[in-house]
Amino acid sequence: MATAGIVVIGNEILSGKVVDTNSPFLCRELRELGVDVMKISVIPDDIDTIAEEVRAASKAFDFVFTSGGVGPTHDDLTMDGVARAFGREIEENESIVARITRAQGQEPNAVQRKMACVPRGSVLLDAGDLWFPVVVVQNVHIFPGIPELLQRKFRAIRSRFQGVPYVLRRVYVCQRESDIAEALHELLREFPELVLGSYPRIGEEDFHVLLTLESRDTEYLRRALDSLLARLPEDAVVRVE
Repeated sequence: MATAGIVVIGNEILSGKVVDTNSPFLCRELRELGVDVMKISVIPDDIDTIAEEVRAASKAFDFVFTSGGVGPTHDDLTMDGVARAFGREIEENESIVARITRAQGQEPNAVQRKMACVPRGSVLLDAGDLWFPVVVVQNVHIFPGIPELLQRKFRAIRSRFQGVPYVLRRVYVCQRESDIAEALHELLREFPELVLGSYPRIGEEDFHVLLTLESRDTEYLRRALDSLLARLPEDAVVRVE
């Protein structure tokens, strides 16, 4: 199955000044598409660090998504880091210059031209109604850090990452996790390929544990769910979704 790594770039994330919402969004979207996110890295605005992390992720995963460090200011170093990761030069892309010109009705200034500088040989993917494309270097997809822009850009190209999606069922249980732990162990021994999650909840009135069962095989998931329900006391299950 397809795998992905996410590299979040920005001193503001590491300092706590900004909360990262991009990686949770990408995780949800990729999960729905059937792509397994295997690693999320949060790194500073440093060219060597970006290059090292991107290079390693590119080798390890089918898809890599970077977030942040794209723009005209001094700390926007993602393009430089990605270029260094693959031993490429940074060059002004004529297509992006033309896009900027069309978007604002005049030639870009020096600051705006910095945004047109990308690793040599980059592939440009149209991002819906946004003038700036998604820049792709090998299997690395470079996104801005602004959540609204990242989301719009990703949704414009999300069909490129279609895999075999997971099917999810939820079971709400009114017993404590310790009371049902052995039943869960037995379930996994019977269905070792099942992705099983157990999440205790505090403050809920009608249930104490949320169980999630996931599989790419609908029939396998059905049989696992039936087995779980047979193992739990009948009055333990509040509802199944």
